[in-house]
Amino acid sequence: MLCWSGSFYPQPIKNWRRRSTSGLAIAFPTANVLGFICYAVYTFTFLYSPIIRDQYAARHPAAPEPSVRANDVAFAVHAVILSVTTYTQFFPMIWGFKVSAYQNIGPVVGGIIWGCVLSIFGVFLLAWSKGGNDASDWAWIDVIYTMSYVKLFVTVVKYCPQVYLNYRLKSTVGWSINQILLDLIGGILSLLQLVIDSSLQNDWSGITGNPAKFGLGNVSIFFDLVFIVQHYILYRGRCESSKDNEDVEDPVMQPLLGSTA
Repeated sequence: MLCWSGSFYPQPIKNWRRRSTSGLAIAFPTANVLGFICYAVYTFTFLYSPIIRDQYAARHPAAPEPSVRANDVAFAVHAVILSVTTYTQFFPMIWGFKVSAYQNIGPVVGGIIWGCVLSIFGVFLLAWSKGGNDASDWAWIDVIYTMSYVKLFVTVVKYCPQVYLNYRLKSTVGWSINQILLDLIGGILSLLQLVIDSSLQNDWSGITGNPAKFGLGNVSIFFDLVFIVQHYILYRGRCESSKDNEDVEDPVMQPLLGSTA
């Protein structure tokens, strides 16, 4: 929890020091806001909602106790706050930071985000039409599971534009590697916690019954390794250096920027 929570600070601090969001794909904090709101609702209901806990127990009789813990809820709420903070840094009227011309939400990412919201609403309508209380049918727990799947999906979506942006810039300037290192450690420890919890319950359905936490750890670790390769191997000459405080621009956008100057 401490590693994952700490990973949210290096990027907004870097943006504040540089007075710019250049080098950071806006899709990253945007998807984070949606994803962690979903994850916060997921963890909170699995830990504190009697209805969701009863429906979980009905579907997992061998291990009726969800593996979500209080530290998961605390992490999720903290993540929402920091994600919103980072997202607002893209609005010059709030922070006064420089925002590059390429930093906008494209139609693909925008469509995915709205599609996720509509999916949650669709499952909510299905559960509502069935009463939501029968665990053997469409129930309220399915709405919560859908939110956890949305969290997993947007986790993949949020990383991909940043990986591609680093590739196009041939640089990781403006992208904090410290958040990635902390995220990597947090992902490994999160998986270990899930395995230990399931082992203590003597039933590994605790992992299959908590797909958000299990999948989140694996996806995060994979992309963290990709970023580490980009930062320390592929673009080592253009990462943390004396030029780190300079703005970087997408080479594809530079002619357009020059023509409008």
